[in-house]
Amino acid sequence: MLSFSRSPILSYLLWSLLLLTLASSNGVVATAKPKVGFGYKLVSLVQLPNGGGLVGCLQAKQPTSTYGPDIPRLRLFVKHERRERVRVQITDADKQRWEVPYNLLPREPAPPLTGGKVTGVPFTAGEYPGEELVFTYGRDPFWFAVHRRSTRQTLFNTSAGALVFKDQYLEVSTALPKDAALYGLGENTQPGGIRLRPNDPYTIYTTDISAINLNTDLYGSHPVYMDLRSLGGRGVAHAVLLLNSNGMDVFYRGTSLTYKVIGGLLDFYFFSGPTPLAIVDQYTSMIGRPAPMPYWAFGFHQCRWGYQNLSVVEGVVEGYRNAQIPLDVIWNDDDHMDAAKDFTLDPVNYPRPKLLAFLDKIHAQGMKYIVLIDPGIAVNNSYGVYQRGMARDIFIKLDGQPYLAQVWPGPVYFPDFLNPNGVSWWIDEVRRFHDLVPVDGLWIDMNEASNFCTGKCTIPKTHQCPIPDSKTPWVCCLDCKNITNTRWDEPPYKINASGQTARLGFNTIATSATHYNGILEYNAHSLYGFSQAIATHKALQGLQGKRPFILTRSTFVGSGAYAAHWTGDNKGTWENLRYSISTMLNFGIFGMPMVGADICGFYPAAGSLEELCNRWIELGAFYPFSRDHANFASPRQELYVWESVAKSARNALGMRYKLLPYLYTLNYQAHLTGAPVARPLFFSFPDFTPCYGVSTQFLLGSSVMVSPVLEEGATSVSAMFPPGTWYNLFDTTKVVVSKGGGGAPVRLDAPLNEINVHVYQNTVLPMQRGGVISKDARATPFTLVVAFPYGAMEADAEGAVYVDDDERPEMALAEGQATFVRFHASVRGGKAVTVRSEVMMGSFSMSKGLVIEKVSVLGLEGTGGKDLAIQVDGADAATAVATSSPCLAVGGEAKLQGEDGVDENSKRSVSVEVGGLALPLGKSFTMTWNMRIDA
Repeated sequence: MLSFSRSPILSYLLWSLLLLTLASSNGVVATAKPKVGFGYKLVSLVQLPNGGGLVGCLQAKQPTSTYGPDIPRLRLFVKHERRERVRVQITDADKQRWEVPYNLLPREPAPPLTGGKVTGVPFTAGEYPGEELVFTYGRDPFWFAVHRRSTRQTLFNTSAGALVFKDQYLEVSTALPKDAALYGLGENTQPGGIRLRPNDPYTIYTTDISAINLNTDLYGSHPVYMDLRSLGGRGVAHAVLLLNSNGMDVFYRGTSLTYKVIGGLLDFYFFSGPTPLAIVDQYTSMIGRPAPMPYWAFGFHQCRWGYQNLSVVEGVVEGYRNAQIPLDVIWNDDDHMDAAKDFTLDPVNYPRPKLLAFLDKIHAQGMKYIVLIDPGIAVNNSYGVYQRGMARDIFIKLDGQPYLAQVWPGPVYFPDFLNPNGVSWWIDEVRRFHDLVPVDGLWIDMNEASNFCTGKCTIPKTHQCPIPDSKTPWVCCLDCKNITNTRWDEPPYKINASGQTARLGFNTIATSATHYNGILEYNAHSLYGFSQAIATHKALQGLQGKRPFILTRSTFVGSGAYAAHWTGDNKGTWENLRYSISTMLNFGIFGMPMVGADICGFYPAAGSLEELCNRWIELGAFYPFSRDHANFASPRQELYVWESVAKSARNALGMRYKLLPYLYTLNYQAHLTGAPVARPLFFSFPDFTPCYGVSTQFLLGSSVMVSPVLEEGATSVSAMFPPGTWYNLFDTTKVVVSKGGGGAPVRLDAPLNEINVHVYQNTVLPMQRGGVISKDARATPFTLVVAFPYGAMEADAEGAVYVDDDERPEMALAEGQATFVRFHASVRGGKAVTVRSEVMMGSFSMSKGLVIEKVSVLGLEGTGGKDLAIQVDGADAATAVATSSPCLAVGGEAKLQGEDGVDENSKRSVSVEVGGLALPLGKSFTMTWNMRIDA
């Protein structure tokens, strides 16, 4: 018997709730939400000849009006495009709908629409298998699923929810196991770390909203996720891409994931993995391999919005040199421009003759210079860039006129990079500017596109715009009114834009504006930065004949094939320091491995910056893209400002510059296979489930782990170590031996000026001496660090290095222009040690005089070595190449540490060093010796 409160009002409310629940369970609901859609049924399905896939026709089961009428007939297309990839596309059967242009993102075309009349063999089987993935479906209601052929594991299954397809609203859901670990769906700043959290918002729509905003759609649109599951102790991954440039909300509930998209079509690509590395290989093989970066791009970069004149820039370069802190690239934000106008120079603060003399000086040293350009072109009849753009009619339009917006120079028009004339105009303007200033790369910013105003605007007649000497130039000074009379500016379904269900056109281009051939901004909005990056890449590649370097803020699927990325406007706080890791790791999954955050923070924060900047340069020294950048309101934060930060910078960047050959080789591997430079731990250890959510550490490549301090006042760090042996690269006698331990952390000392960086067992790590500029560092002799499991009796290790002429646009092995070397090492019986190399196309490194001066082998036991023998290209080293006096030396005592603390019974020897070498990198060698073990 039910007993309620003595309060009559509370009893009434509880009884009402009970009755409503009972009524709902019997199908009687007093105020149910209107049904969005009732789904579709499959009325025909045929198989196209010659492996062309399946084509089916779907028919709406029952019309609804919520968010607009259902499209009555849909075309289903399914094709196993490669052994590891299946595509499932659903679109209007009778009318061409917007999709990502094939000239921007080349891919296999879907069959043309034929109004549902498709010839082929009727397909009646219950499933459509490929080599690795199988497509299954139901007919009434229509649903589809994808599973692995080998294990029958379901990857995606829409049977739990109705398919909804309207002109401006598409909805589809998939069921998920509750233990699936999901990653991706960005760009956004994720306070919970890299692993997606159920019920956090994931809105995908390119937006200029500072990266300090959490769980909010930011600068990039990447509707792809990776799903990692532990099955029988083995980590198995797959990925799902919804190739659609329209705005969308993605609702992840833990056991389901629902897409709500405001246009375009449903164009799914499923990638089978089964490893995380295989995923990015498969994904980038479709969207485009990451662009190769020049060697100098892996050096350290310095920028500030507020270098008001050239003398300040010269002083910054001198400051770095005097402090002996590495610096490769100096940047200008818009300070170099005349009144913030693209492709111009301020004649007073950056006079061209003095700037050219400065560039001659730093170029002679090997340094580089990069400047910012924004897409907004100032509306100014005396401005040649504007005049030429108007003459070629290349600006985005609203109501037949160029769309007026406001950015830093004041009133601007936006070039249309979907217009071939817009692209050719842009290429010409980049050429003209390069003739003016021989920059080494370009930084394209504000390209979401960002607009300080909203709606339809006109130049005011009652006041100036921009307002002279304004302290708030980002405040709209145009006369504007919201556009509310079109379904593009006010769609029936409102995505959670800017984290606050803002208008789609809020602080950007009005979504009813049009591009080339009548393409709506509503559809193409999130492609703007992507299309600008492609145009800029064409401009630099054709102009310089060198490998382009482009840094872009706004990105889309495929942007990594053209540009690097930084994580946008962050803040100088400990929280933002931590958030930077997850965003960086996400972009590796997105196919943009050259990524980093503004070191020390872009926006100023209250309190002292010194300790934070110490810790941030220690972390940022190991971002793939490493740049200090602040805004004009921030205190000066160049790394030499504080002696303590300078010391941290020399330490951390000193290690980075020693690791440049490793980082550059990762760049080569990324270009070949998409493999991220910076990776989550689960990329190398997918079977080790405790690392699935780790967002405070990361790997460089497969074998170097960075464990930064992320908390104020901390002098130690709690780090997770996957099973195996890890050697501290700053002091290789510090060794962590992890048994896995269920993910139990290890407490590491981390004084203010130190960061923990470890190399994993079974690795041969190529390093050089380092330096304060990459041009000099890359010419120094190599050291090979060979890491065996601690005390190993039988073990193998391997590694590789790629060197080339990074002026070449292409990054590929070619005789005389590049060398690739594989390294192998082994220990047998705890005594016999072999280290050898296999060289491909060695003439380039021979011509550069690159040599190996030292081999350091970690993890061996013994008191020394004997019987050292070295052969180069099969001949005895004494006759094959001149060397110094090769010698064997034994390292000091190991300091062992694991989950249980420090092992006081550390073994005596941890390393053997073979020094005094001058082995040509371009010739294969074999080195052997035996360990001496005294009784």
